[in-house]
Amino acid sequence: MNVHYGGPHDLPAIIPVFPLAGALLLPRGQMPLNIFEPRYVAMVDHALAGARLVGMIQPQDAEGEGAPPRLYGTGCAGRITQLAETGDGRYLLSLTGVARFRVAEEVEAGTPFRQCRADWTTFASDLRPRAGENAVDREAVLAALRTFTEATGTAMDWDGVEKTPNEALVNALSMLAPFGVREKQALLEAADLKSRAEILVALTEIELAKSRSNPQTTLQ
Repeated sequence: MNVHYGGPHDLPAIIPVFPLAGALLLPRGQMPLNIFEPRYVAMVDHALAGARLVGMIQPQDAEGEGAPPRLYGTGCAGRITQLAETGDGRYLLSLTGVARFRVAEEVEAGTPFRQCRADWTTFASDLRPRAGENAVDREAVLAALRTFTEATGTAMDWDGVEKTPNEALVNALSMLAPFGVREKQALLEAADLKSRAEILVALTEIELAKSRSNPQTTLQ
């Protein structure tokens, strides 16, 4: 990124948020997005005119005809680091994860997209790259990944995996894992990288056990 965030004081108090079930963004992770709804096109324009930050957050309810869905209390902000216009009103963009935040409150901003007052203090350590890497049980993560790839027939670039630092490995696998909303939220809210790795291994083992007990269950 072209900016350095030294602490929570460098981050804006209010950010636009993009509620998206099953989408997990983590610090320094990369998330591609295809933005086509007019309200979210407006959200991107708003972010580009300001701090270039968008808060990815999961809704607790399905989108309905009534009130907007409730949001989980924790999300992760990403900076728009790549952007392309398609010519038909869409944006193709990439968010780079910056830091997690707690929703202090949702604000009435009069915009078609939702905005929240973000509390960054709990997750100040997210701004330090590779914090807590030495505490991760890398072998347990790799063992779970090997078992998963064998069970699903997934191809894996093991040379690349071996060269990947612990933070990038754990966060990338967490973002890509085929888990549900609650499981993704648990990975997001993990206290530190070590805890996230442990949750990732446990969830992988649970899903693999389910697939063994029910052969009709297919891990994607």
